[in-house]
Amino acid sequence: MAEPRTIRVGGDQPYDVVVGHHLLGTIPAMLGAAVQRVLVVHPAALATSADTVLEDLRAHGYEAFGAEVPDAEDAKTAEVAAFCWGVLGQAGFTRSDAVVGLGGGATTDLAGFVAATWLRGVQVIQVPTTLLAMVDAAVGGKTAINTAEGKNLVGAFHSPAGVVCDLAALESMERFDFVAGLAEVVKAGFVEDPVILDLVEANVPVLTDPVAASSSDVLLELVERAVAWKARVVAADLREAGPREFLNYGHTFGHAVERVERYRWRHGAAVSVGMVYVAELARLAGRLSDEVVDRHRTVLSALGLPVSYRGDRWEQLLTAMQRDKKTRGSLLRFVVLEGLGKPARLEGPDPALLAAAYAEVAAEPRTGSASRIDL
Repeated sequence: MAEPRTIRVGGDQPYDVVVGHHLLGTIPAMLGAAVQRVLVVHPAALATSADTVLEDLRAHGYEAFGAEVPDAEDAKTAEVAAFCWGVLGQAGFTRSDAVVGLGGGATTDLAGFVAATWLRGVQVIQVPTTLLAMVDAAVGGKTAINTAEGKNLVGAFHSPAGVVCDLAALESMERFDFVAGLAEVVKAGFVEDPVILDLVEANVPVLTDPVAASSSDVLLELVERAVAWKARVVAADLREAGPREFLNYGHTFGHAVERVERYRWRHGAAVSVGMVYVAELARLAGRLSDEVVDRHRTVLSALGLPVSYRGDRWEQLLTAMQRDKKTRGSLLRFVVLEGLGKPARLEGPDPALLAAAYAEVAAEPRTGSASRIDL
């Protein structure tokens, strides 16, 4: 088994992302000597792991507290955040203390938001336990909770003090959750690092088995490469004013699918279809070759990810895309490719072009992408 890898995220508040196996014991070193109290935010499903972290923190002299929160998106509410604030207040947390987020992307989003808002900002260590969170949610400093009006509408930019990506945690993931996380890895391959695509194509059997993948050196390299790309982008553009938009490749259409499906689709599955859609859009606009478009379908299909969506939802999808954060007024904006590793922007495409790209990913209304992984 390979040695852990460390990726430095630069910027005003630099921090390290450590990727490897059996790394929970590295958390105290990331906290530093100034911290006295630590709150570990975790879902019920990770109570055993949280107990291990709490025991280790106490053995290192910290006052450690646990806050068990609901699973998945149910954790990202003002009520749950207020519960965490209550724990911090009752335990006397000061500005020199810290929060640890242990869990998937929803948990790390919540923990980061709680840390960002307590006393206007305390230290947070993120310990993502899903592949999606490791390569996406836990790195970059975006924190948020949801409201009745939509996802991630209340949040803050708050860089962590460190991120621990313990690949051993992935062994227990359900296959369809694990494979959905690979969509964000593949995205990094198309937008920045084509070596990722080569590695994925050469290792499909291993990468579609969470047990085999979690202990493999190939997954370690894939996560390292995906995180390294995001680290470079975030260091240059923390608040998404420029090149950080390229991280959203496939997300405009993907987020629309999630909204239309009322978030019953997994994020990675929706982004998978979104990447195929925007690849077709770029091809129709004369900016991307047939070969690269075809590779989108072959790579994603090989992993069991969906590459089509039901063909009777165009008006709903278009309305949802018009609410995308990249939209300016009524001007739709997409991240597209002009070749492997060559991202660009496409602004205000002709409505007929948008509809034509949809026709290229449209499936029968009843079946949609149900033949792929459990969405």
